[in-house]
Amino acid sequence: MVALFYLGGLITLIGAIWLLVVAFKKSIWWGLGSLLIPFVSLIFVILNWQDSKKPFLIQVAGVVLCLVGGWKLGSMAGMGQPV
Repeated sequence: MVALFYLGGLITLIGAIWLLVVAFKKSIWWGLGSLLIPFVSLIFVILNWQDSKKPFLIQVAGVVLCLVGGWKLGSMAGMGQPV
């Protein structure tokens, strides 16, 4: 389950970098805003859905994998099993 957690983190990171690249391609201001200001990347995704759909959905999939892996790790630790 640790592998699932780390795989989800890696997929999330790949999606985040890809989304930053898309934002910088649109304009330097979108890129800098997405990098430095919270929630600007979410606004960018909403306003530029066609361009940012794939990296955003990859990030969501990575977060889901992290959550599932963390949940499984927690349930295994609660049952006294070694993680």
